[in-house]
Amino acid sequence: MKYKAIIFDLDGVICHTDHYHYLAWKQLADKLGVYFDETINNRLRGVSRMESLEIILERLDGRVLTKEEKVELAEEKNERYKELLKKMSPQDLSQEVKDTLDFLRTQGLKLAIGSSSKNARLILSQIGLENFFDAISDGNNITMSKPHPEVFLKAAEYLGIEPKDCMVVEDAKAGIEAATVVGMDSGAIGDACGYQLATYDLPKFSSILCFA
Repeated sequence: MKYKAIIFDLDGVICHTDHYHYLAWKQLADKLGVYFDETINNRLRGVSRMESLEIILERLDGRVLTKEEKVELAEEKNERYKELLKKMSPQDLSQEVKDTLDFLRTQGLKLAIGSSSKNARLILSQIGLENFFDAISDGNNITMSKPHPEVFLKAAEYLGIEPKDCMVVEDAKAGIEAATVVGMDSGAIGDACGYQLATYDLPKFSSILCFA
């Protein structure tokens, strides 16, 4: 195999929780009387919770919130989101993704998660992958969001693998940029397909097998 490790973003790559994020942010925005739609939601992809809140508050008329109020709102959104995540199950993990991950494991590759989400472990537990990955780097162990590469560097560190020997799989341009900054090759899937900074385009998840 060309690489020693593959680091996967979670949401939009391994599984899809975008709709739950959208619903939780929409409920919060409605409470605040702030306009929120799918287009604005797309700006939140790969962005930290507090940065996402700031994007939503761009449309808050006149009122200035304290740091404490913002933290409280972000926590409220997260509680709504976690309640929605309880609807997830192993059925939310596609057979293609599971089969591909299993095959990569048989080839001796180290597999890790590199996600900005603080709920990564909860999501993995819901879909039956809580003990599958060799390392998990997520929003609980980083201070900088993508396109800063911290989350991927931490994943490589946890794996004990040099960044140059890792491939990142991402569905967000910010994630591709983060990988590029530290010399990691990247596979662009979903919305990131066609991005010029990506090393490979992945029309589907199993396309990883052509490049790993």
